[in-house]
Amino acid sequence: MSFEQLKQNRDNAIQKLVAASATNTEKKDYGDDRMWKPTVDKAGNGYAVIRFLPAAEGEDLPWVRYWDHGFKGSTGRWYIERSLTSIGQQDPVSELNSQLWNTGRDEDKEIARQRKRRLHHVSNILVVSDSANPENEGKVFLYEYGKKIMDKIMDVMQPQFADETPVNPFDFWGGANFKLKIRQVEGYRNYDKSEFDTPSALFDGDEGQLENVYNQLHKLSEFTDPANYKSYADLKKKLFEVIGEADVANSFTTEQNIELNTTKEPVTPNSVESSTEAVASTSSSESDTGESDEDTLSYFAKLAQS
Repeated sequence: MSFEQLKQNRDNAIQKLVAASATNTEKKDYGDDRMWKPTVDKAGNGYAVIRFLPAAEGEDLPWVRYWDHGFKGSTGRWYIERSLTSIGQQDPVSELNSQLWNTGRDEDKEIARQRKRRLHHVSNILVVSDSANPENEGKVFLYEYGKKIMDKIMDVMQPQFADETPVNPFDFWGGANFKLKIRQVEGYRNYDKSEFDTPSALFDGDEGQLENVYNQLHKLSEFTDPANYKSYADLKKKLFEVIGEADVANSFTTEQNIELNTTKEPVTPNSVESSTEAVASTSSSESDTGESDEDTLSYFAKLAQS
């Protein structure tokens, strides 16, 4: 939509975004200078203020989401790959995890937990304040975040109490700055204290500045473009190279191995979810890991290329 259409349609934006959040969905580039990452000190603490921005022209939502897997196999190699379930197709790791879980053995369930999917969201943001990197202030970036921050976004869009007014944090005029507060808790990054400020128009509603920002928004469609995902066959080959085909043979019956080694046709997202979420429903949530594993994943991605 154009800038004028964005302004005219803002009254219905919250309902549309809340509805979209109930449905599922990068070419992962750890050297992407479009990506902004918060800086933390030696104690693992960090602070910045950002503003979530609306959807770019031609796109419906101000965020996109995808899943990936990151784990070390018995061969000593790392598997760092995006999951085909992000685009509604079957994925060999999700299939293997389901089979591991269904053996009923505790040791297999633990392996499935270690190899579970991780949920990532990506949005456009404006960096309002970044004392560790002041050169970023006033610039538009892509920002990747996990479930904890997405929950805070949903909380302000659909508040639980009668005295709270819904806020669309992606809105230029009625949105709010987000105070990102990072702590190190039990060895992991924690975002619980992060919060939205009082709603206010970005740049005091100056339409010249707002339109300038709007024209700088990055397209998010690349993150769910099938062309940027490896094929089922390529991922299966990489998986076996990482975990060792002997491990697969020792873990399952002949019938199960035949099933895993057969390249599947793409299926609908609903079918994928029904077959893969058994692991998530009884283990720790797959979507809780994206934030705490961010730096580790970046490091191991380089190892995975070797």
